[in-house]
Amino acid sequence: MPGVPTTAKPPLLVYGPRSATYDFGPAHPLTPRRFGTGISLLETLGAVPYLAPEPATDAELEWIHEPAYIAAVKAFSRQPLGSSRAGIGPGDTPAFAGMHEASAAVAGGSLRAMEAILRGDVLHAFHPGGGLHHAMPARASGFCVYDDPALAIARARLDGLRVMYIDLDVHHGDGVQAIHWADPGVLTVSIHESGFSLFPGTGFADEIGGPGAEGTKVNIALDPGTGEIGWVEALEIALPPLAAAFRPEVVVSQHGADAHAFDPLAHLLVTTTAMGRLARLVDGLAHQHASGRWLATGGGGYDVYRVVPRVWAHVWLAQSHMTPIGELSPAWCDRWAADAERYGQAPIPTSLDDPANAGLPYSRSQAHADERAVVIAEDVLGRALPLLAARDAR
Repeated sequence: MPGVPTTAKPPLLVYGPRSATYDFGPAHPLTPRRFGTGISLLETLGAVPYLAPEPATDAELEWIHEPAYIAAVKAFSRQPLGSSRAGIGPGDTPAFAGMHEASAAVAGGSLRAMEAILRGDVLHAFHPGGGLHHAMPARASGFCVYDDPALAIARARLDGLRVMYIDLDVHHGDGVQAIHWADPGVLTVSIHESGFSLFPGTGFADEIGGPGAEGTKVNIALDPGTGEIGWVEALEIALPPLAAAFRPEVVVSQHGADAHAFDPLAHLLVTTTAMGRLARLVDGLAHQHASGRWLATGGGGYDVYRVVPRVWAHVWLAQSHMTPIGELSPAWCDRWAADAERYGQAPIPTSLDDPANAGLPYSRSQAHADERAVVIAEDVLGRALPLLAARDAR
């Protein structure tokens, strides 16, 4: 896309010792093992972690979370075996010792990365451990305790900047949408598997924003079985005109790898190839509309050997304005081969991109879902653009 520089400072990579402390236990799907595979692959590409996350303060967390909720998280942090409350307990978001400090560090990582962007230290930052987009003001949800992308957005809003949030996770970005529901200065665009078939059961086309913010909340809810063709086309239809109408001054994105065909928790059939293409589209939009200011976060992803590292690599390469590589480092593949076998995620692909349709047969039902994705995207675009234009006319 025009306007993207060929050389610039490398993206700020957010990772440090506290990143792996966000840990719900060995049986939980959101495992810190993803940092071993993911960060080591980024390092083979020349990435160097420069910002180690440290906890956000209570005052900062209170920009988006209620004080009583933060107090509840702290109580679980000290006594993980307490009775369930505020969305914390057995199930998706179990308590663990040190939960507050670990969760606040994730929030702090995205917050400090945003501040580095706002200061002009860097144009792009990538926080792979961030993207905890389900956390609500007063409760945890869906593996998420504090909502770091919503906090980073709130920080940019303190400077009066319009923020476009793009959520590519297979699950609806409900927490970010809810926290900024009534703010016309925040455009949220979430593409996800329909809430009729997947958690959190929200994210439908009629969710358009609160009073005064109508049209700034956009949801592209896809049918199960939608693949890379429909996913890419839907986003390429929707994102450029939405960005042009909204004119963001900073972009925040969430690159959950769980829309991939290999992911065990959902039913879309997207590829790393498609995810890389969209990372480059987001980069182009940031340069075209937001002077290049772009914070990317990692989000979900539960195939931590075959998928997550390659998606993170695509994001970092897009932010670095580097041509995507072909073959992965054989040494890296060999390093993680035994673990991949142990956890039932073998063999590790040897290339960054996937074969077409992730090597799966392309069915008639998938073709129908891909066609439907275009219709869905055109419908939500038709809803949002007139509302955005009417807002500007006021």
